[in-house]
Amino acid sequence: MQTENKQEQPNNPLHGVKLKDILEFLVEKYGWKEMSLQININCFKSNQTIKSSLNFLRKTPWAREKVEHLYLNSIKK
Repeated sequence: MQTENKQEQPNNPLHGVKLKDILEFLVEKYGWKEMSLQININCFKSNQTIKSSLNFLRKTPWAREKVEHLYLNSIKK
């Protein structure tokens, strides 16, 4: 089943990657402070938890796009 999904979206590097996994990767790599400098959103500055960030990002498409963009740039390096 997973192979079929990869074939459906072969050019989408985010396909099958959970937002929670993206956040955990970024927190591990940069930490909350650096993330808040790279992406200016309050959930990275105060109440710094994966849960609060997930809630915000799921409701805020522009912020989610910025987080996904940072993730993609981070895995390319």
